[in-house]
Amino acid sequence: MRCNVIVFAAAMFLYSSVSAKSKQDSAAPVVQTAVNPVHANSARICSVDSDRSPAAQQSAGQAIPSGYPDQDLTILKQRHSDLAQCLLSVEAQGSELDSEAVCSGFLLLNFEMRHDGEPDRDIPIGRLPGSSAFFYESGMTIDADGAPNAYHPDNSGLDDLANAGTPGMWEGLAKDSDGQPYIQGPSDPFPGYYVSATALADRSKPVNDPARYVDASKIPFVVLPGKMARQLGARPGDFAAVFNERNGKSSSAIFGDVGPSDRIGEGSVALAEKLGIRSDARNGGTRRGILYLVFPGSGTGRPRTIDEINGETQRLLQQWESSASPDSCAIQEPAPAVERNRSTN
Repeated sequence: MRCNVIVFAAAMFLYSSVSAKSKQDSAAPVVQTAVNPVHANSARICSVDSDRSPAAQQSAGQAIPSGYPDQDLTILKQRHSDLAQCLLSVEAQGSELDSEAVCSGFLLLNFEMRHDGEPDRDIPIGRLPGSSAFFYESGMTIDADGAPNAYHPDNSGLDDLANAGTPGMWEGLAKDSDGQPYIQGPSDPFPGYYVSATALADRSKPVNDPARYVDASKIPFVVLPGKMARQLGARPGDFAAVFNERNGKSSSAIFGDVGPSDRIGEGSVALAEKLGIRSDARNGGTRRGILYLVFPGSGTGRPRTIDEINGETQRLLQQWESSASPDSCAIQEPAPAVERNRSTN
């Protein structure tokens, strides 16, 4: 039996309601458990209609769209809709079983977003059987790290200096062995500005060279929490595809920086510009409507050119479309549990 794919926005609205309710019911960490046969029907209703996939189109003699953005945005919307449907079907039947157990091959974890130390909302992170790529829907805050004009001692850079850390605990700045941040000299791109650092770096260049780091104003990159990224097998240098649901724009990207352990949904200035999002690192971004698809293990751990990012991401998207299983919520052995995010990366 196949799910009837509902309008994505409605599905996510309903899912958000379910998530909020379950959050109120229990604050215990989410764990994977075995599927109870009593709830088999609620799991089986969540297999995906794959008639519109490129593989199905090809076998039917239909032409596959030459550009990936529209096609893959549609596929990702369907996957998120299926996830919402699966969770809702369990809720409607009054299941006492964790949603991860019913959709063990689809939902990896609910990432708990926090604001000022308090729980804000959960972000479901999914993966299709047959693929290591994971995806989630969130907003986007803007990261200027790596841009040579990101931070200035008088706080006149692209971003607020507070986002780079504090004296003795600088996180977004390149530092010497004593923890003191480097300041660019006369031969650097922005003399007097700090050297802003990113987790992804060209380690053949000196630590105090602004060119060592990924320039957020030029390179579209995503930011992931360090611990979560490691648990899901992603490391800086891996590739990603990002879609703006509201205007249909999309962009290839690279995993360029590591962010706070309790926040997800962050991208570079250049990525925001490509997606048609306000790219001001101080006041830009959007709270919802951005779909991220990340390909763990796809990179080499080093920065790449825009042409390389585009080419590799398109190749990975085509591979993802053809290899990911169409049975998004089929009953199967549970995936290994992934701990909830904690307070450290």
